[in-house]
Amino acid sequence: MEKKTKVKGLIKYNLKTLIGFEIIYKLLTGIIFVPLFLKIFNLIVKVTGYDYLTFENVISFLINPLTIIMILILLIFMTFYTLIDISTVIIILDCSYQKKKVSIKEAFIIAINKAFKVFKKKNFLITFMIIFLIPFLHSGISAGFISSISIPEFIMDYITHNTLLSILYLILVVFLIFILLKWLYTTHYFILEDKTFKEARLSSSKLSNKHKIKDLVSIAITQLVLGITYFIFIVGGITLLVLLSKVFKNINILGSITYTIIWLFIAVIFVILTLLSTPISYGCISVLYYKHKEKNNEEIKHIKIDNKEIKKSNKGFKIFKYVMGVLVLISCTLMTYLVLKGEFKVNVDYERVLEVTAHRGASIMYPENTMSAFVGAKEMGADWIELDVQQTKDRKIIVLHDTNLKRTTGVNKNTWETTYDEIKDLDAGSFLDEKFSYERIPLFEDVVKFAKENNIKLNIELKPTGNEVDFEKDVIDIINKYSFQDMCVITSQVYEVLENVKNYSTVVKTVYVMSLAYGDIMQLDAADNFSIEASSATKVLVNNVHKAGKELYVWTINTKENIDKMIDLNVDNIITDNITLAKDIINNRQPNNLIARYINFMNDLVKG
Repeated sequence: MEKKTKVKGLIKYNLKTLIGFEIIYKLLTGIIFVPLFLKIFNLIVKVTGYDYLTFENVISFLINPLTIIMILILLIFMTFYTLIDISTVIIILDCSYQKKKVSIKEAFIIAINKAFKVFKKKNFLITFMIIFLIPFLHSGISAGFISSISIPEFIMDYITHNTLLSILYLILVVFLIFILLKWLYTTHYFILEDKTFKEARLSSSKLSNKHKIKDLVSIAITQLVLGITYFIFIVGGITLLVLLSKVFKNINILGSITYTIIWLFIAVIFVILTLLSTPISYGCISVLYYKHKEKNNEEIKHIKIDNKEIKKSNKGFKIFKYVMGVLVLISCTLMTYLVLKGEFKVNVDYERVLEVTAHRGASIMYPENTMSAFVGAKEMGADWIELDVQQTKDRKIIVLHDTNLKRTTGVNKNTWETTYDEIKDLDAGSFLDEKFSYERIPLFEDVVKFAKENNIKLNIELKPTGNEVDFEKDVIDIINKYSFQDMCVITSQVYEVLENVKNYSTVVKTVYVMSLAYGDIMQLDAADNFSIEASSATKVLVNNVHKAGKELYVWTINTKENIDKMIDLNVDNIITDNITLAKDIINNRQPNNLIARYINFMNDLVKG
């Protein structure tokens, strides 16, 4: 007879153990293991002879045999650590299924022994599933620090703007989802039945046969319910605070206590849901695993643990918890009361003024790198305009991103083999919309004149093809002609270009544009500032750049999430396609920090 099992039951039976373990695991991850793995990677970079990694040297670093060996070893250890988390959760859930209580210590010790299997040669390939497959799909069932792995935004933008790449990407995602659903129960077989990765894979494929769509729907519904639950509690709590602000019109202790209790409730719900996200996801998979096994009349093998009750907390520890709870409530209430009285404020201003750069002008609404795009960027309030310049066959400096003219003009010719007279009358706007058919490829000099007259700064990216003659000199001569040195920076993804600029002029500032920025990039002294892809931006890198007296630009930032992240990191300049969104978020910034948000909310109540 089929035994009915629900996710709620598996979670609830050993709830304290699950929450306790997740707290320990998250703390260990954040405080010890993430920094440790980063230091190990830094060591790999140093051992292989590199002080820093950029797009120009990363390929040679990655194909180095020593790099390959050391990174593979690192990935195996990361898999081992992640498997401990997954194994512990599955073991606790399995004990819940058996109606057995289990302690963190018992589950953890068994999990470590299970995770050690990854070091066996026949199990190495589980690294692919644990490190790469699950995080890539963002399925909600990945664990620990690997769950944040994602494709950089600039790559996704490039894919989504190319029909063929979008189709290929969709096919890849569908294929990986299919593989993941086939391998969905691999970890259960691997942990609960001590099978090798290959055996576990085959068993999972057999078990999931004919159930893949239903399994996918079940997992999606579980994640949706989790998200809705979080949303309801947060929105409900905020709504209650707003309603109470009408009741407690006068500032008093009772109102402060009430506000504090509700806000603490919201914070606790957030923490609990965060801690339970992995157990709930694996709880769903465990329920499906047991259900399919029962339906197929397969033997369900369980973890063997003596049926011991978790020891009850001693009175001293209980008293300690109660005292700490009261102290937290008193402290938060006092802070709330002082905020409401207007006697306590938090400075949420940032030391640096974050500037917004229009990527190729206002390129969402107007054809990129055209005068209408630059005028639009000015009207939208951009602080800077980013543009790309190239040299024609007759040494004219034009504004164009691609080396080939076909994408924006329909003419299949390269810039370096074409004269300006052949280019100047080409339609450079219809590729976006027929109404821009009047647009032409502008001369760099005309853009400098426009920027000078309108007091807007230029981020000038040089795009060398290897066929130029005095490219850097010609660009700087135009800048000098209009005394525009203090209103622009010259940028390039080719470091040699910056060295050439510095050899010709020490006045114009240079910026090294990097798809990858890792390590001690301060050694690149031909760069006055740095411009990096968003996924390379970290607090450590920002601090190091600022300590060196330099600025950090980040590209291409088009979403609220990434704009908020860059504000939190305190970068100096964001390069974006969505100027209006960036300016609005910066001007109406609400910090992500929960306490700062709370204080701002309280201040808004007082003002309102």
